[in-house]
Amino acid sequence: MLCWIDVWAHGSIVAEEDVCVIQIGFFRAHFTVYQPETRGSKEYCEDLPDTGKTVFMLNYLHDSLKIMPVDFRIIKDVTNLDRYAKWDDVAKIEDIDSATVFYQPPITESNAVFKIDHNFAQPGNYIGIVTTRHPTNDKTYNAVFPFQVGGGGLNYLWVIGALILLLQFGYWISIGGLRKWK
Repeated sequence: MLCWIDVWAHGSIVAEEDVCVIQIGFFRAHFTVYQPETRGSKEYCEDLPDTGKTVFMLNYLHDSLKIMPVDFRIIKDVTNLDRYAKWDDVAKIEDIDSATVFYQPPITESNAVFKIDHNFAQPGNYIGIVTTRHPTNDKTYNAVFPFQVGGGGLNYLWVIGALILLLQFGYWISIGGLRKWK
């Protein structure tokens, strides 16, 4: 699943040793997204190629998460920050409920697997928010991960390829290639 393009991960999700890991405060979980109706068992960390049924999976890496209530929210990206949205930006949203397209209230998953199914009707930019609260002290931990549904953005591979071609063309001109060609 991990390819060289995955180094562009953003938000609270990072690619680590062939898996995607979400950081919720100091807690960590394997994070995987599937689009079973259109992509079968292909795994994604964040950006999703299609609209439709989507399955988000968190496999807890900390046993403490099994006793902590975790909630999961997906909002339209009303911050217009795309990949650069962070928790501070989300916290400034005055009416988060109006931006919310999906909300799973806090639940405790003693089997260490947190699963969410959502059907994306529209392509666009979204922000996922995972929140957990410590059971004995008054601490809240958040993870924010901006993502795109249904493509539409530039593929980094095309950008890198175009940049390489542009640099090569500039080098060719600088060594007199155009003069020699004529």
